[in-house]
Amino acid sequence: MTDPLQTGATIGILGGGQLGRMLSVAASRLGFKTHIFEPGANPPAGHVADRVTTAPYEDADALRSFAQSVDVITYEFENIPAEALDLIETIRPVLPNRRALATSQDRIVEKEFLTSLGLKCAPYANVETAEDLTAAVEKVGVPSILKTRRFGYDGKGQVRLKDSTNPTSAWQELGETPCVLEGFIDFTHEVSVIGARAQDGAVTCFDPGENVHRDGILHTTTLPAKLNRSQHTDAIILTGQILNALDYVGVMGVELFVTPHGLIVNEIAPRVHNSGHWTQNGCVIDQFEQHIRAVAGWPLGDGKRHSNVVMTNLIGEEVNDVATLSQDSSVGLHLYGKAEAKPGRKMGHVNKITGPA
Repeated sequence: MTDPLQTGATIGILGGGQLGRMLSVAASRLGFKTHIFEPGANPPAGHVADRVTTAPYEDADALRSFAQSVDVITYEFENIPAEALDLIETIRPVLPNRRALATSQDRIVEKEFLTSLGLKCAPYANVETAEDLTAAVEKVGVPSILKTRRFGYDGKGQVRLKDSTNPTSAWQELGETPCVLEGFIDFTHEVSVIGARAQDGAVTCFDPGENVHRDGILHTTTLPAKLNRSQHTDAIILTGQILNALDYVGVMGVELFVTPHGLIVNEIAPRVHNSGHWTQNGCVIDQFEQHIRAVAGWPLGDGKRHSNVVMTNLIGEEVNDVATLSQDSSVGLHLYGKAEAKPGRKMGHVNKITGPA
């Protein structure tokens, strides 16, 4: 453990997207400053942060200067080059830790970690060669999904295999990069738990939310999720189990499939998560403040939900509905400040309060 940060300290954030933006807002409410490191120009987080460094992750001098200017470093996305982390970690602590990043960056490593804890995942097989692909299809079968082991998100980096699909062509479509073949499972719906773990090992979880995806991108998260008491408890317990096994510090998203035979872990994300945005209007302390509290060494909030909420992402031109949405007094509007509304691009989200918890 490190000593708790005092107000006025600076938190470094790797990545300048909307998650970095909302982390910066939460940090400012607690009296902290933020410094964003982002290769792209004019990032959304830069509009609300105290400082922004615009440089590639290969720029050792820029990384060194960034790390020396802050008191602790966190991140808003997983795919940070290991070499960049090697450098900055010698200067300032990086939270959550490197093991959490390494586990989530590779789907095979992630699944092996989860199954080592006794948790259930969909059937899977590693694919690194043409021979692996043939064996994987024989083991997992079709229909199934071929996913790149690294760098996939929002439906990218994956191809669905059907009886009519040529597996070799699908693998070529993904660049013949290392992949995992995942089998389909019979699930009724998907839920996710946003959990947090403090530096002293304290763990707290927000209520599970029920997710609906559209075109591979999260569309809505609804609270409360359709879960019986046993399922609700199991979702919270397994999230805590994952956090403790990784000696985690910060907020994590855990996506789960609900099946007649129990909960199956889809994936974990070692950061604040899109499916946790509902907490901004459904709880006194949201996921972003919870993460800042954790990495700063502060005690966690309890995350208790005071309202039922439906979070809806605003994708692409849906952001043009803001004038209408703003007239609904039950809607909390959260816009990301992105200059151009592109298809598939997350431009903001709304949290609609549907009643007391």
